[in-house]
Amino acid sequence: MQDVFRPADLNDSFNVSDDREWRDDMQMDRGSISPAGFIVLSVVLGLIMTFGFLNNFIVLLLFCKFKTLRTPVNMLLLNISVSDMLVCMFGTTLSFASSIRKKWLLGAMGCSWYGFINSCFGIVSLISLVILSYDRYSTLTVCNKRGPDYRKPLLAVGGSWLYSLLWTVPPLLGWSSYGIEGAGTSCSVSWTAQSAQSHAYIICLFIFCLGLPVMLMVYCYSRLLWTVKQVGRIRKTAARRREYRILFMVMSTVACYLLCWMPYGVVAMMATFGPPHTISPVASVVPSLLAKSSAVINPLIYILMNKQKVFIRVYQEIDGDKDDDKE
Repeated sequence: MQDVFRPADLNDSFNVSDDREWRDDMQMDRGSISPAGFIVLSVVLGLIMTFGFLNNFIVLLLFCKFKTLRTPVNMLLLNISVSDMLVCMFGTTLSFASSIRKKWLLGAMGCSWYGFINSCFGIVSLISLVILSYDRYSTLTVCNKRGPDYRKPLLAVGGSWLYSLLWTVPPLLGWSSYGIEGAGTSCSVSWTAQSAQSHAYIICLFIFCLGLPVMLMVYCYSRLLWTVKQVGRIRKTAARRREYRILFMVMSTVACYLLCWMPYGVVAMMATFGPPHTISPVASVVPSLLAKSSAVINPLIYILMNKQKVFIRVYQEIDGDKDDDKE
């Protein structure tokens, strides 16, 4: 009984008796990471947290400042920036602090919160990219001369959040759970739980939140590339060139997102259905960091692809201010 009520254990869990096995797993994982490894982990998480927040904050500022950027397509890209910035604020900060202390600091309830928000914001970004893929497919393959329609993008933004909540709330209600992962300083879906209920949830999660979305994006872009190839010799109008530029931006964002998240998905599947202890803590940390880095990369693509438009607008505003001063 003394082991159960040690004061030091209270830092690891809000309920000591119920979370004893959870703490033991965390301690086992921590033992596999060297002190130097925790330093590297803390530095990388700190960089992701800082630049992920700043880059996405800049995107929000640009969107608020320049009306020319408030297009239906950019509404969905803005939704991705918002989800990325929120995960940097409320998720990466927790894993960063835990990595400095070399242990998870917020117990089981904090672990569930961390796992929920990271999963929720990640799925929001993925579903937004799927909608963007379909939008590019329908725009470039269907003749549509109507003006910009903001109603559908706004509905799509709301739908992406509802769809994400549909798949990330169940572990909080008992269908599977969120638990410690990797070096013991972050949490996610309990990939290694050996129950039929947990396996059923993970299978559904991979089908509806990774497999089908990726297949839809592959289908849309395959048809798009085929269409572009068919009309490649036809003289392109300025409007068509603009659509192709947007297509390239969206495809770049999708490619970077998949490159960041697919290794994590593969490792998670191996941890779920492979032999026990197939994935070491060190091997699971690298894909997790790569997935988190998407919050830094996505806004960079957006800024670089819109830099000409932004700089022209800035020049026009500066030039206008000079004219006002002359008057």
